Amino acid sequence: MKSKLSLLMITKNAEELLAKSLESCRGLVDEVILVDNRSTDSTCDIAKKYGAKIYLNSEQDLGKQRAFGLKKVTNEWVLVLDADEVILEGLRREILHLKISNFQFPISKQVSNSNSQTSNYSGFYIPFQNHFLGRPVNYGGENYKKLWLFRKDAVAIEPAQVHEEFKLKKGRPGVLKHKIFHYSYRSLRQTLGKFSDYAIREARQKSKKGEKTSLKKIILYPMHMFWARFVEDKGYKDGIFRIPLDLGFAYMEFLTYFLMLFIKNKKESSF
Repeated sequence: MKSKLSLLMITKNAEELLAKSLESCRGLVDEVILVDNRSTDSTCDIAKKYGAKIYLNSEQDLGKQRAFGLKKVTNEWVLVLDADEVILEGLRREILHLKISNFQFPISKQVSNSNSQTSNYSGFYIPFQNHFLGRPVNYGGENYKKLWLFRKDAVAIEPAQVHEEFKLKKGRPGVLKHKIFHYSYRSLRQTLGKFSDYAIREARQKSKKGEKTSLKKIILYPMHMFWARFVEDKGYKDGIFRIPLDLGFAYMEFLTYFLMLFIKNKKESSF
């Protein structure tokens, strides 16, 4: 008897790609848990068509929002997706194979590390294929993995305004072979809005942790960010079309440290 799998997703005004994301999981997951931060578009209507259990929760802290959703999951195993992430056939077969085997053995050489006994695998990192303006990007910080498939009772997640992540607290991780396709940067306007939102969150988070801004950080950190992504991390190998993406990261770095000038204290901001 195969294991049951829950999909966990948090949303806010995610109508653009939500149907594509949920459709890619049809027949793969046995439950859809969607935590929505009071969307004003058709996000919830789309989710209802896919049988999602929708929970409205107003929370700007993404770590807390995911933790809230995790408590609503009823199955032992959880697959996490954002509304701009899509499962393709290769990854779908990989996860189905794991479900059939009750997550008891590796399905590829990349899953296993040194011990052939795999019954204590508690989670699996999944690699990402990011896209910028509809084209894949593979360098400059865009090639990474996330712990996006795991046992519900084996993970913990800390409060975080941005860059929240699940971490294993017991067992050991494997790594899947096939990638999640991530359409994070769909247009220049949408990408600019995304970076602006992240900068606000990052400024609040850094200030809360006690970090201070300075003229040096405001001026030099953005330049270093562009250089690190496009040159040091070989973003240029993707082609010059990605230059606006790396300029966007530089802009986010600038805006983060600039906005920190206006934070009143470590607990509250003026924006």
